[in-house]
Amino acid sequence: MLCLRQVCLFTLRHYQARTLCSDLLLSQISGCTHEDEVFSLVGRNKARLSEKHVGIALNMLWQLQKKRSLLSRSSDYVRNHSEFLTLCILAENKAEHMEDEVIVDTLYSIMRLDIEGNISLAKVLVTEAWKRLERQVLLSLPALSKFALCLYKQHRPFSPVLGQVAHIVDKKLDSIQDIRILSVLMVSISEVITESFRDRLLHKAEQLLEEKDEVHFNYARRILQFLQNARLKYHPLLGKCNRIFLESASHLDIHSISHIFGLYEQLGFDNAEFRLIAKQLLSEAIDDCYDPETFAKLFFSLGPMAGSKVRERLLVTAEHMAEEFSSHQVLTILKTMQKMKCRNSYLLKKMASVLHKHLDSYHALQLVKLTQSLVALHCQDLELFAKLKMLLLGYLKSSVIPADTAAIIRVLAMLPSFQVEEMIINKAAAVLPQCRLHHLNCIATALVKWNHHGQLHRQNSSELCAKLLQKLNDCGFQRLLKANNLNLLLEELSYVSGEWFEEVLSEETLPVCQRLLDQITWANVLPLSLFLIKSDHRCPALFDRIASVTVENIDKIPPSEIYFILFLFSALNYDPPDNEEFFKSCIQHLTSNLSHLETYHLVLLGQVLAMAGYFPPVLITTIFNVSFLSKLDAQLKVLPDTVKQRVHSRLMKLNRAVCLECPEFHIPWFHEPYCQRVFHNSTSRINPQRQHIHRMLTEILGGKNYSRISVLTPYYYEIDFECVLDVNKKPLSYMAQHIPLDGVGGIHLRRDIKDEGRKALPPGAQRIALEFLDSKAFSKDYSRHLKGEPAVKKRHLEMLGYRVAQIPHFEWNSMVLSTKSEQLEYLRQQLYGIE
Repeated sequence: MLCLRQVCLFTLRHYQARTLCSDLLLSQISGCTHEDEVFSLVGRNKARLSEKHVGIALNMLWQLQKKRSLLSRSSDYVRNHSEFLTLCILAENKAEHMEDEVIVDTLYSIMRLDIEGNISLAKVLVTEAWKRLERQVLLSLPALSKFALCLYKQHRPFSPVLGQVAHIVDKKLDSIQDIRILSVLMVSISEVITESFRDRLLHKAEQLLEEKDEVHFNYARRILQFLQNARLKYHPLLGKCNRIFLESASHLDIHSISHIFGLYEQLGFDNAEFRLIAKQLLSEAIDDCYDPETFAKLFFSLGPMAGSKVRERLLVTAEHMAEEFSSHQVLTILKTMQKMKCRNSYLLKKMASVLHKHLDSYHALQLVKLTQSLVALHCQDLELFAKLKMLLLGYLKSSVIPADTAAIIRVLAMLPSFQVEEMIINKAAAVLPQCRLHHLNCIATALVKWNHHGQLHRQNSSELCAKLLQKLNDCGFQRLLKANNLNLLLEELSYVSGEWFEEVLSEETLPVCQRLLDQITWANVLPLSLFLIKSDHRCPALFDRIASVTVENIDKIPPSEIYFILFLFSALNYDPPDNEEFFKSCIQHLTSNLSHLETYHLVLLGQVLAMAGYFPPVLITTIFNVSFLSKLDAQLKVLPDTVKQRVHSRLMKLNRAVCLECPEFHIPWFHEPYCQRVFHNSTSRINPQRQHIHRMLTEILGGKNYSRISVLTPYYYEIDFECVLDVNKKPLSYMAQHIPLDGVGGIHLRRDIKDEGRKALPPGAQRIALEFLDSKAFSKDYSRHLKGEPAVKKRHLEMLGYRVAQIPHFEWNSMVLSTKSEQLEYLRQQLYGIE
């Protein structure tokens, strides 16, 4: 008995000593301040390391790296250390005995240390975690989010285990109250969720963002990543995330700003206020960009909105760094130069020379983007284009994905002096049955270009091309006829544009949309409206349905989307059955949400409403305010040139409309200098057809002094022909009556604004404006309906005292007016109002 007691005491003391020793080792690993200390402890205690020690050691290695800046991390040193391999082997052998949380922490640590996702340890840890999920072992939400992120980072977006994680998230969604955890889970499971589950996640994210006073910008950035993965422009969340970025401005660096801009670009979202703040932060950080990676991100973010001095500095720095850029950075620089419309030939030559050593590292779609940028920048390196051609043809031969095949064929058509090979035509023919509409459009664009430029030199190639185009047209028709889901059809149509679609399929698409009329909902009125705007067709059934759905669901539609819906009706000059109710609902929704709209959006909105004859006082007084216009001017400096030009033009048109139609607002006309610059920089519109009509008017009226061609009115409307008839409808000579005119670059400018103009005319006399209306003035359908802009112009000219006679192109060019005498009689009727 005594012996047994002694044995038990010895065993207990040995166990206590081992436990104490083990706890001491755990504390020692946790207290390490350098990776070498961790490796030293591992090397001295290999035989005594438990699964817990191994997990803590790997986690400690990541925590030590995490404390360093990105540039000072030494992940390569850690990965290549012999004791690190020891840790990985031990972890792999002990994975089965690890606690649930330790498995996830270990997997997360090796992932953050940039260990390849397919190494044996990662596979073992994923498998072990999966087994436990299948046994319904419930990980804590933080651990579940870490595990999901590891799977996502290992490029397993469609993995069955992620599907299982998504199922758990679906069940536990209501209990998630941490936006950090939710944002990680949203990104990780984005590819394996249903549409209804996606919507639940969106609403949960909205709720958590509303409840938190402060949200880290990284969480908002992940939510943007989720939207990008889901290919969804969800305005409520975009607005909230943008607000978080604005509030977190002091914490943003070049890398985070670049990432945000990249996501905004992919989502088709922009915010001038964020651009202004980003420009300031990036301009202040320009001196800290010493490495190629940081500079490439700075160039991408700052280049398109930089002023001339900063822009020049960026270009010079890019020249000096060119040799150091990686293949990805070269592509970023070239794409940004394209966006900047950069014409720096020296930098372009430098980047082209550097490209030669990187070409083999690009995959097919990167080569496509690269070629597009080089062509847009007018690169003259024929040797580079020859290499690109060879690589693209190689990818084309092996391509089995229709989207890739179509993209490569389209970009091959951009190459200078490209000779079409039969292989290309045969490859295109092989993928046609699998192509979506925008893929067909890419191939058709290339074939039409080759045909127009005579690059199908062989008779056989030309015949094959003709047959292929016919087959391509048939595939397009068949795809439209088989369409039974409006959302999927609109998704395809959003990427389609160009001559082929407009000539072959545009009109055929409208009956298909009408067939799917019942599928129009508040969620798809925007893409449908955008398609109809692009098609330039008036389709009453579709327009009426859009109007009714908009009115019924007005509170669900984001204010920024209302603009495009209104633009559809205003631009195509269509009044739905309940026109007043439709515009009233839209205006009420917009005016109660003005603070949620971009500054320049208000200008666009005001002009599109003015086109339809609506001038909401709150909107007009908001826009024509000194502080608003100052803010607009500041924001326009950081917006793309195309947006800047559009906003300037629309503000002028809105200013003109308010002055003419709403004098009670007492808004001054302040666009005289702007209009003068525009007209001085524009080319003359006096083409041969207008000269021919002017000669006929001269013959009818009795001399050159009785009519004017290309006249600028007060408020800078340009009219094709002007004459003055007295009370007896006799033409008055401009010279005899001393009617004020100024010659401006071949354009006659009237200075007699409003009452002055009336005083300049004899009693009872009237100005006649004759406008020749080409095809752009009418919708493309057979209704020959006048569009919004020319209708507004007629209305405004009448307010300026003109009688307006419009000459539609389809009447002037018709067989009815095939002789000179018939044309003269037609013009007399227009001038004198003879029935």
